[in-house]
Amino acid sequence: MENSLDYAVILFYFAAVVGAGYWGLKLARSAEDYLVAGRRLGFPMYVGTMSAVVLGGASTVGGVSLGYQYGISGLWLVFMIGLGVVALGFLLSTRLANLGVYTVSEMLSLRYGGSAGLISAVVVSSYALMIAVTSTIALGAVFNVALGLSPVWAILIGGGVVVLYSFAGGMWSVTLTDILQFCVMTVGIFFVLLPLSVSEAGGISGMRAALPDSFFSLTAIGGGTIFTYFLLYVFGLMIGQDIWQRVFTARGPSVARWGSIAAGVYCLLYALAGALIGSAARVLLPELEAADNAFAAVAIATLPVGLLGLVLAAALAAVMSTASSALLASSTILANDVYARLARGVHNRVLISRLATLLVGVAVLGIAIAVGDVVGALTVAYNLLTGALFIPIVGALFWRRATGAGALAAMLVSSGVVIALMYTRGLFSNDPIIYGMLASLGVFVAVSLLSRGPGPQEQEAWEKRLREPVRRDELH
Repeated sequence: MENSLDYAVILFYFAAVVGAGYWGLKLARSAEDYLVAGRRLGFPMYVGTMSAVVLGGASTVGGVSLGYQYGISGLWLVFMIGLGVVALGFLLSTRLANLGVYTVSEMLSLRYGGSAGLISAVVVSSYALMIAVTSTIALGAVFNVALGLSPVWAILIGGGVVVLYSFAGGMWSVTLTDILQFCVMTVGIFFVLLPLSVSEAGGISGMRAALPDSFFSLTAIGGGTIFTYFLLYVFGLMIGQDIWQRVFTARGPSVARWGSIAAGVYCLLYALAGALIGSAARVLLPELEAADNAFAAVAIATLPVGLLGLVLAAALAAVMSTASSALLASSTILANDVYARLARGVHNRVLISRLATLLVGVAVLGIAIAVGDVVGALTVAYNLLTGALFIPIVGALFWRRATGAGALAAMLVSSGVVIALMYTRGLFSNDPIIYGMLASLGVFVAVSLLSRGPGPQEQEAWEKRLREPVRRDELH
């Protein structure tokens, strides 16, 4: 990218992000403000921030890359992400919004006891940390291409901005920057890159004439791949701390429910847009050496000066929103579920949360610089998250007879199964997550039925908390 106007657009976007982060600093006066934006988000802001957090670099650059390779069936990865958010809205959001907690681990501690909460805190914080690392690496890659910076400086500058505004204002800064990023993504992808790239490729009819028939088949990517995406992303999105933390920002259960469904539908449309852009890129640039370059290449080939900067800013926005959300998710668990458990007494929770965010942010930058590719580690994190925690979480919310002993046994056994199968069958096999979840279900049900269940009063208190929103004066 050589035109100064495109540079100016990207720099203006970053100035706006820093400004939004500073505004968040002014709003973050309490732990509730810092961690969950005061639980005050209405429908429009909630939809924007939920959409921004789930649509990261894999959804934007990766979705176009899959469209370049497979055509319309390249939509399945992002489609499953959207489906997971829709399922979250229908099945879990109301109960989560009523609980008045900050983290996945806190919910499990309330339902099952401290041991289950501590184990889940380790798994979930590791998962969130790896998402932050991969997003920061992707952010550095975009900076490297767009601004010509060295990989190390690209990560330090791009990731440093994310760490700075997340540290300053917590969830309020992340939310305000997410809204800005959502707007840039929507305009850049739906109103600029999609129509112009498809038009340059001859429209849908021209693309049909130029591409093989398989590019317009929904199953060309393969049934096994579609099933893998379903297992990893539908279940994973339903229980991720970064996603739940957005649910906790909703003003009430209705906003959490319908806002999640609306954000999920937006993701489904985003999936189709990415697949079409990738297909158009295949017509226009059939000889690309790397499919991952399709997004930037088609933008450079089809967009005029100024609009190119906007679309590259949209890619940066998608990656930054995911990086900041994962960073805050990991630090929230460490501050709320690890430090608070080990350090008894009254503490300044905003200060502790800020320090945790800063420490995790420094760790993310260091790991991102040291490791060039962490796809394998991210797969490990997703397999453990879903295989070990999905069944106990669903049981906590929907099964009266679930017990802490059952949850703890399920987490330990399924984690062992997942790790063993990843070692013997390979990281990218479906077996670890399939058999991990089956082991989790079997052990969870068996041990729960054999152990003492919660007493009537304890059960009634839990179910009341699921049904009725917790008042502010009852929160921690």
